[in-house]
Amino acid sequence: MSTTQHRVLGGKIVQPSSRRQSTSVFGNLDWFTVLIYSVLVALGWMNIYAVVYSPDNVVNIFSFDINSGRQLTFIAAGVILIIILLVVDYKVYEHLAYPIYGGIILLLLFTLAVANPVAGSRSWLDLGAGFRLQPAELSKFATALAISKYLSQVSLRQQKMKDQMILAAITFLPAVIIILQNETGSALVFGAFILAFFREGMSPLILIIGGSAAAIFILTLLVPKLYLLIGIAALMGLAMFLDYRLMRRFKTMIALFVLVVGMVFSVDYFVNDILQPHQQNRIKALINPEADPLGYGWNVTQSKIAIGSGGFWGKGFLEGTQTKFDFVPEQSTDFIFCTIGEEHGWVGSTILIALFLLLMMRIVYIAERQKSVFGRTYGYCVVSVIFFHFVINVGMTIGLAPVVGIPLPFFSYGGSSLWSFTILLFILLAIDANRNRELVR
Repeated sequence: MSTTQHRVLGGKIVQPSSRRQSTSVFGNLDWFTVLIYSVLVALGWMNIYAVVYSPDNVVNIFSFDINSGRQLTFIAAGVILIIILLVVDYKVYEHLAYPIYGGIILLLLFTLAVANPVAGSRSWLDLGAGFRLQPAELSKFATALAISKYLSQVSLRQQKMKDQMILAAITFLPAVIIILQNETGSALVFGAFILAFFREGMSPLILIIGGSAAAIFILTLLVPKLYLLIGIAALMGLAMFLDYRLMRRFKTMIALFVLVVGMVFSVDYFVNDILQPHQQNRIKALINPEADPLGYGWNVTQSKIAIGSGGFWGKGFLEGTQTKFDFVPEQSTDFIFCTIGEEHGWVGSTILIALFLLLMMRIVYIAERQKSVFGRTYGYCVVSVIFFHFVINVGMTIGLAPVVGIPLPFFSYGGSSLWSFTILLFILLAIDANRNRELVR
């Protein structure tokens, strides 16, 4: 047998591929994902222009005096970033994962120390010429790299407590610094990495506990405490009746119920005495925005009016009245989904949601075809962050999630956000384009 015709891998003879593999990263690039990315960025740019457009004072979409012109600059810089990310040796992302993470942590601390407050937040670095950078956005891809590097060395299925503590520290250290910068919404994103942990073998019990705690917290604000506790007790009793193994752990179930009681009666203290006034108002707006439609419920109320007014087909591009008269605050950034709903209606909103779902499914597919734990884990970190941003951003515009200042990926105005998601995605595509060079680990 000729060694030029076959190769040996792990003691097995592997037949050569009948299709010649391209050695160029651009030849192996997942262009379908690049197409979805390009469409989302282009649609976002057009809708940013729709937000600032005024029929009484028409300004060219390319003008740097308005957000759409500045966003075009950010897009052009993003294209340069993409080229750099793809031509750099893909192994750099794994080998330098920890140094990149450490550098971003230092940048976050530097920002906390020197940044001037902007709307109460110390999270922006002034770059001059009217441009600013938010390192909190860049910390997402750096944390994803560090998590992937760590999990490529230690299996979640066999982790010791020490390993779990290290992983938790890697994940939540940047979140703590970002909270100190008074950017709670950005800090919440780091909880999304739990979805990647789940794929790599983390016990689903943690997800169940977290989801149950969140449900109890929300229900405590909606339902009288006595009725809520009676309902929880009834559910626990039914569970023990249906599963005799739980009956054997009767003391554990009692202790769990006591813990639930303590949580229910501590919610009021947490909301009223720990949360800041603007955070309390966000919870109130989520629970009942109609209670103060001119106050804390203004954003959500106007957002729902804008989306609802679009009807089935929408009012047409550049024809949104809620948009033109600035009824919805932050409509270029956090509430840009309102522009889609008002000007393009249910049809446009559905198409946009479908694009995001298609992108996320494609990323999962890309993650699953990786031949290294690092590549697979990083892929799931990417989709987890995008999923969290997408769900919370769209959810808060229709009153299903609290208003926490989270942009819509690739769509909202802002260089830091666009560059962060671009780096996050194209590092994955660079790793994927070189996957056939990796041995199965």
